[in-house]
Amino acid sequence: MYSKSFNLEINKKISPFKKNIEVDSDKSISIRSFIISAISQNISKIENVLESDDVFSTINCLKKLGVKIIKKSRGNYLVYGKGLGSLHAKKNLELNFGNSGTLARLLLGVLSSTPNIELRVKGDHSLNKRNMKKLIFLMSKFGATFLPKKKYKFPLKLISSEAPIGINYVADVSAQLKSAVIFAGLNSYGKTKIFESKKSRDHTENMLKINKNTIKIKKGIINLIEVYGKKDLKQLITKVPGDPSSAAFFTALTLLNEDSSIKIINVCLNKTRIGFYNLLKKQGAKIKFKNLYMENNEPRGDILVESSNLKPITASKKYYVNSTDEYPILFIIAALTKGVSKFYGIAELANKESNRIKEMQKIIAQVGVKSISTKNSIKIYGKGILKTNKKKILVKKLGDHRICMSSFILAILTGTKMEIKNFETVNTSSPSFLKIMRNLGASFEVQK
Repeated sequence: MYSKSFNLEINKKISPFKKNIEVDSDKSISIRSFIISAISQNISKIENVLESDDVFSTINCLKKLGVKIIKKSRGNYLVYGKGLGSLHAKKNLELNFGNSGTLARLLLGVLSSTPNIELRVKGDHSLNKRNMKKLIFLMSKFGATFLPKKKYKFPLKLISSEAPIGINYVADVSAQLKSAVIFAGLNSYGKTKIFESKKSRDHTENMLKINKNTIKIKKGIINLIEVYGKKDLKQLITKVPGDPSSAAFFTALTLLNEDSSIKIINVCLNKTRIGFYNLLKKQGAKIKFKNLYMENNEPRGDILVESSNLKPITASKKYYVNSTDEYPILFIIAALTKGVSKFYGIAELANKESNRIKEMQKIIAQVGVKSISTKNSIKIYGKGILKTNKKKILVKKLGDHRICMSSFILAILTGTKMEIKNFETVNTSSPSFLKIMRNLGASFEVQK
């Protein structure tokens, strides 16, 4: 079920292409679908699920908590909901979140207000290095306890609150923390209020909208999300769309590869997920959204992309919240576009699967691209499409799928010889990545 370790070697530039593709299903929606289904009533039906390592981790954790999940066919699952507050843990149970920060934060949101939960939680090498201080602080406001005290990284012990009470929360840019608060509020007494000045991903709210007595959203300069606790949730019937974050890598490749075009079919085009595309359109990118429709409160459609002459990128801090996952590939686009690109408001990139600012700087430096960073910004002195670099570049083991994918794009656009260690980490989010790349004409060797 989980991916075996392998390295990737690339040493050839990709040729022009004109293709239609479908990318992997959305990871954020897939994970949320399982978690919400588990705490809902009756049997939920989820179609077109992303079958990736992060989603398998979600399924395994929920099964350990007593949830019956049946796979009907590829990508199609039934989840037998246990209802709010009904997940249970055996004594000394250990949950492993793998590489998934989304799963960790969201499921701990659910468990923090679920009675009689006492268990240990951990992740893989990468996740165990990530700071969970903000999550721990928020869940402690609901009454949950994390041990040892003042330790903010996994592994940890969770003791849930026996009498959780709704809280008020002024949200930051993290959709995962917002969702954790919503999930904890669902099984708390009273009302939880979330004040949101910067609108982050709203998949959790969209899925819960069928429960009109549970969640109310008042839009304004500051959005107010009200969660009314202790109310039964209706089962989900949903079909997961394509992932716009996975699509971003094929978009970047097409924009920078000469005489190329691509149509990416049936992608989630939620406004909170398309900052990457809107930003690049402002720099001259030929990107169009076509065949738009709504399903399960999520806008969907096709993305059409053509080779483009891009201007240097200037990304103010407002773009970060709606294009968080795409910054590593944006840095590659900046490196391969002539002129100085500037990115602001990016401090949170340091607490992703790796420090994405520093690690991407190391990679582009190996192809001779200069960059200067502060804690919250970076300038990249782009050189345009570089000539083949005779020196072999090494991307070390980081446990970061987005850096592996971004490095791959850099290599096939320039013909740079590159070895990417532990490329299997890409299977946490985009298990079809290499298959699609081969279909587009990319050449690479798998080293097991």
